[in-house]
Amino acid sequence: MTGRLCILLTVMLVGCALSVVSSQYKARSLFIELERAQTASRQLDVDWAQLQLDQSTLGKNARIEELARRDLGMVPLTPARTQYLTVGGK
Repeated sequence: MTGRLCILLTVMLVGCALSVVSSQYKARSLFIELERAQTASRQLDVDWAQLQLDQSTLGKNARIEELARRDLGMVPLTPARTQYLTVGGK
């Protein structure tokens, strides 16, 4: 009887030990996944900040005016070049 009890307890001990090892492995795997997700999140934050900076730079009026002059040949309006329309054709 004592031999059977000893074998049963040994089997239970090995089962518990395997369960602990499995739990530790899962915990470490989840921790590694969490670290990777946090790293990706930080990189996305950096990218977002860079995109906001680019958007503010590209949307400035001075830059738009410079591109309109250089690429499209546009010039600012002057009173001499302005045509006025009146109601009634006078």
